[in-house]
Amino acid sequence: MSKVITQQPHRRFDIALAGETNLDLILYGLPEDMPVERELLGTGFTTTLGGSSAILAHNLAILGSRTAFLSEVGDDAFGSIANDYLLPTGLDLSHFRRKLGTTTGVTVLLPHGRRRHILTYPGVMSELTVDDLDLGYLTSARHFHLSSLFLQTGLHAGLPRLFDTLRAAGLTLSLDTNDAPSGQWRGVLDLLLDKIDILLPNEDELLQIADADSLELALDKLAPRIPLIVVKCGPRGAVVQRDGNRDWVAPVSVQPIDTIGAGDSFNAGFLHAWLNGGDPLRAAAFGNITGALSTLRPGGIAAHADSGLRQKFLAEHL
Repeated sequence: MSKVITQQPHRRFDIALAGETNLDLILYGLPEDMPVERELLGTGFTTTLGGSSAILAHNLAILGSRTAFLSEVGDDAFGSIANDYLLPTGLDLSHFRRKLGTTTGVTVLLPHGRRRHILTYPGVMSELTVDDLDLGYLTSARHFHLSSLFLQTGLHAGLPRLFDTLRAAGLTLSLDTNDAPSGQWRGVLDLLLDKIDILLPNEDELLQIADADSLELALDKLAPRIPLIVVKCGPRGAVVQRDGNRDWVAPVSVQPIDTIGAGDSFNAGFLHAWLNGGDPLRAAAFGNITGALSTLRPGGIAAHADSGLRQKFLAEHL
């Protein structure tokens, strides 16, 4: 292995994130095949916090991780609403900025059982650059995580340099690429894979990242480059690959209401447990719990924000 994962000494934050914040508008009950020029009626609607980075930051803070979040929203009503979702969590928002003259991104989600349409207007999320980041703020954490690589196009040019700087400062690094809307998975990603300590994809993303036809082949191809790979496999649980070993971690069985944000909630549980000294298998088991918890309410944050539900569910499954 080219890198050794170590827990860093005490710093102000456990984890720092730089990434996107938007709103998710979720409309339920529409047909998967939608004719044009027809008024189609949904059966339910909710507005909630969106953006993989923001959902992860929210749920990490709820779980008790000391979390720094650097993000931008527009100077519009959606930006104010997103800020209101984050305020009660204890998340450090000293570097959460309203950018004048811009609009907050928005994602419209249309769930159809296990499948869904995902329609995104990026807004300000694609404008953040590495030069906009406060390195002193980021390096006051033990660990740095990046989500939504392919939505945050403004960061791309500076990311290899940023990752080198953070590693030199003693931080460990994790990455969840999320989907690539363009269908192009190369480019900046190839420059980052050898610099990270943990990769946190879902199974479909892993196959694209490795350009492989099976989970096993993809893990084989990436093993020499990344010390720890944790793959989210939905109702089949998770796979953890480290030190030449490959282990399945059993899922938590629930009747899901909504799977939106479940992957980000898994990441929150995994990173929270791992940063508190948890073995990767135990951390993945906790990620399965927090991912399952997320599915019990609409959107990615509502179940974690419900303290009664959260405490009861964690007590039952830990």
